[in-house]
Amino acid sequence: MLEIRRLRLLRELGIRGTLAEVAEALAYSPSTVSQQLALLEKEAGVELLRKVGRRVALTPQALVLIEHTDVLLDALERAEAALAASQRQVSGTVRLAVFQTATLALMPTTLRTLGELYPDLRVEMVQHEPETALHEMWARDFDVVVAEQYPGHAAPHYPGLDREHLMVDTIRLAVPPPEVASGFAAIMQLSDAAKVPWVMEPHGAASRHWAEQMCRSAGFEPDVRYETADLQAHVRLVETGNAVALLPDLVWVGRPARARLLELAGAPQRTLFTSMRQASAGHPVLRAVRGALGETARSLLSA
Repeated sequence: MLEIRRLRLLRELGIRGTLAEVAEALAYSPSTVSQQLALLEKEAGVELLRKVGRRVALTPQALVLIEHTDVLLDALERAEAALAASQRQVSGTVRLAVFQTATLALMPTTLRTLGELYPDLRVEMVQHEPETALHEMWARDFDVVVAEQYPGHAAPHYPGLDREHLMVDTIRLAVPPPEVASGFAAIMQLSDAAKVPWVMEPHGAASRHWAEQMCRSAGFEPDVRYETADLQAHVRLVETGNAVALLPDLVWVGRPARARLLELAGAPQRTLFTSMRQASAGHPVLRAVRGALGETARSLLSA
């Protein structure tokens, strides 16, 4: 009989690529991972790993086992969801990954709502970039992800993950107020920002590519002097008269906007969505989290 925990180690190796990364992800030592996979090979009676230089590669037989392991893990999650749904009390632990803006704008109210309605529910939240978070949820590191996608930039899809629309978030050109920096006072539309400093997220971020394309469509290459993934830093650089930025409305939730916010052509919006594994989506605790997030988003849109 094949041991499910060892099968999961094999699956993790297929996802993460090295024994060291599997060990780190599951809090094992590399030698323990290696020993357990050697035992799995004995149980299976076939070669599963092959040395390739200093790394190990999966054999075709290992790939067959990984495919069936996915089915087994999904079945276990469905069983857990069905068992939890048969009980009246919503309790347990949810591992949640959220990107920065949603952490600040959505999570305080969402967590308070969950605490009031479900006192036996424990939420463990990590701030994570959407692309990485979706991959790690597919690897079963998280239960729920709050993610975003910019116009024309779909977030990556992984097998077995669902998506549910949460809200849309309008993006505007944020310009320092005249009393802080008079040199920005003449900016009334995007094309007027061709000669001023910009702050954007680093290269590789969907928001950066989208912002650059917006500027190029307006007829100029942005002078990006400041790069940071922290949108709160973008806000501060704009408010203190150092740069302009393309910012979504959610960054201003809970605080007055001390910047001029100018409409963009076409009123572009980013989309926020929640994602979880389809096998566990029926679990009461996950439905509770998704429901509370939806309620918070609706309250913000109606405000």
